[in-house]
Amino acid sequence: MNAAHHAVRLPTKPGRLVDNVMGFARLLRRAGFALGQDRLQLALQALAAAGLHSRADFQATLAACFLSRPDQQALFDEAFNLYWRVPEGLAALGLAPPAEAGHTADATAPPMSQRLAAAMYGQQPALPGTPSLREPDTQAQAASPTEQLRHTDFQSMSADEWAQARQLIQALTLLLLAPLRTRRAQPARQAGTPDWRASLRALARQGDAAPMRWRRPVHRPAPLVLLADVSGSMSRYTRMLLHFAHALGNSGARVHSFVFGTRLTPISRSLAQRDPDVAVAQIAQQVQDWSGGTRITASLHDFNLHWSRRVLGGQATVLLITDGLEHGDTTRLAFEMERLHKSCRQLLWLNPLLRYSRFEPKAAGIRAMLPHVDRFLPVHDLASLEGLAQVLLKRT
Repeated sequence: MNAAHHAVRLPTKPGRLVDNVMGFARLLRRAGFALGQDRLQLALQALAAAGLHSRADFQATLAACFLSRPDQQALFDEAFNLYWRVPEGLAALGLAPPAEAGHTADATAPPMSQRLAAAMYGQQPALPGTPSLREPDTQAQAASPTEQLRHTDFQSMSADEWAQARQLIQALTLLLLAPLRTRRAQPARQAGTPDWRASLRALARQGDAAPMRWRRPVHRPAPLVLLADVSGSMSRYTRMLLHFAHALGNSGARVHSFVFGTRLTPISRSLAQRDPDVAVAQIAQQVQDWSGGTRITASLHDFNLHWSRRVLGGQATVLLITDGLEHGDTTRLAFEMERLHKSCRQLLWLNPLLRYSRFEPKAAGIRAMLPHVDRFLPVHDLASLEGLAQVLLKRT
């Protein structure tokens, strides 16, 4: 290919560049990228500083500003090639194409991914070579759409599938937590444990005709504490788990929620919002280290030191959501995990890396954490959340 083919078709007016970069960021958000206004402003500042000399430089600048994880690179490259080379792609988003954009779709280009097709065109592909969102294989035809959705990874869900998954989570939490028996008692009509104090009071008022009084134990939903990693490799899974925690709180369970990246942030008040989308959006704005780095040891130390005695009373179950990829010395990590395990009723570690059939706990952080958890469970799709529900029901 010649140099002219690789050149970026840049707008002649400065304002057009801003509009088109905003449109590209909108496409990436629809495809599942966690992009806020800070990333968009950073991209525009970087383009102004780096200049627009070649297509490769332009793509590398946007990738440096928009990518959070290495595994997003392939989808980003595909979206970039589609958006900045195909005028119809911009028209599908309701935006004007870049000036002098004369390229058309390549009929021999490989099919775009399901997430990108859903973000770009919804349910109807608009370009040659773009397949339908559901490939016609035998297993897909035999399984129901709900069954397919149960086993779809959160990381690869389209926008419509993401919305359906949140609705299924709402239904799941209604049956999730069995009540936990407490030491408190309340009056009961049926015969059981005698309430001698109430019976004596009734006897003093009514004489021998007073009936016997009974009592029964009070049952409450088992309390839950959510500790969720919001680093770059975990943000997509944690976002779905926050909807899970929101639904649990609205179902009557006592839930205390925290997120951590490089620091620990309590988010229980933000999750009290009635609308889960508003709640999660506020949390994403509130947490300064969302989709950034991670410091698991420091975050667990902060929780054990300042929050453990406040929220771990009443036989609480702790759900720790992280991939366990901690850097540096993990001796302190093992100590903090042991301290957390001894402070709660049970400690369940939810790790999306378990979605891989050949997963082995080779990382030092994972090896340091594993001895101090009661269960090590996957958390990457709806089926794994249903498995978590069964574990919680058996433990209550």
